[in-house]
Amino acid sequence: MADSNGAKVEHINRDNSLNLPFSEAVRVDNILFLSGQIGNIPRQMKVVEGGISAETRQTMTNIKNLMASQNLTMNDLVKCTVMLADIKEWPAFNEVYREFFTPPYPARSAFAASGLALNARVEVECIAAIK
Repeated sequence: MADSNGAKVEHINRDNSLNLPFSEAVRVDNILFLSGQIGNIPRQMKVVEGGISAETRQTMTNIKNLMASQNLTMNDLVKCTVMLADIKEWPAFNEVYREFFTPPYPARSAFAASGLALNARVEVECIAAIK
């Protein structure tokens, strides 16, 4: 589908069984915008147990799987925004985050946010460049 400016726009929903009111991702030409991901178990409205490290690992795995579904890798990410329920968990988040990348890392912002979906400890949204 093209918008009024001629840009190719594609809304991506791999599994809409949760009936959430947003797309998992939206592709606009060669840019992929990923909706925020939390550490939920796929196709369930339940966050993994185990605290910030377990949630970060599941969050990043969810991102990796979404990227793979579009034939992209984590190396295609150019920007991530990180929301943490407690900014003091930033070091623990970073430790797990590093496992999913090799330098150079995507640009990134991080901030504290209260009231994340499903009482998650972390949410990450990203932008990817499609080559």
